[in-house]
Amino acid sequence: MNDESPLGRSVPYPDQYSPELLFEVPRAEHRAALKLVTELPFHGADIWNAWELTWLDPAGQPQCATAEIRVQADSPNMIESKSLKLYLDSFAMTHYASAEDVAETIEQDLSNCAGADVDVKLSRLDSTDARQVWRLPGESLDSLRVGCNATAVDAALLHADPAEAVSEDLHSHLLRSVCPVTGQPDSGSVCICYKGPKIDRKGLLRYIVSYRQHEGFHESCVEQMFVDIMDRCKPENLTVYARYQRRGGIDINPFRSNYQSHLPNTRLWRQ
Repeated sequence: MNDESPLGRSVPYPDQYSPELLFEVPRAEHRAALKLVTELPFHGADIWNAWELTWLDPAGQPQCATAEIRVQADSPNMIESKSLKLYLDSFAMTHYASAEDVAETIEQDLSNCAGADVDVKLSRLDSTDARQVWRLPGESLDSLRVGCNATAVDAALLHADPAEAVSEDLHSHLLRSVCPVTGQPDSGSVCICYKGPKIDRKGLLRYIVSYRQHEGFHESCVEQMFVDIMDRCKPENLTVYARYQRRGGIDINPFRSNYQSHLPNTRLWRQ
């Protein structure tokens, strides 16, 4: 990781446009540990929602919007979350002619950081004020009574019955991981949509809970889940989609799939 990264240390909060605040996290190191060194077994995106974006119009009147940012999973780099927060905060006292100018600026800067095209969409009050809360698809695992003793991620907890093929959507709100730099906990929800041998639900829940003390970026956790489920349970189709709670006004929602194009970017009850 870049030694100049703002993660894990005290930094000033600029309020004038500062693209140099952005820092990348190469995906290659984590993917090498998962043996993802050639063709990826999934497609998808990291969907970021920024809820505190503000800037000044030419007359100096504050403007505000939410931003939906999509970084494609095949981009060389992830974007550090704290650096993104600092970068977006730097718009606060900067003048722009229009929201379109703000969106174009953010899109260009994030594309440079990610090493690939990043999509940015700004939404104003009229399109966000009545936004609905979404429910993850399928059945919840959280009512299952299981013993959860793993203190590290344990793929051996995953099992599937090859004699019974199903197509189902499952989800849990018990996902928790730890930032590998700051040590701060990140809580979220995750859904697993698949077609193939029936996955043992208690084992799947235990596996999700085994991330509770795991140090990993949101995106890396979801990719490890995808790889582990594919390796252990052999589904034909698989989607893993996590929606983390926001920190610093930003929530991160990695989506990985080998068959679905997307799932809705609609906030959950804790977001």
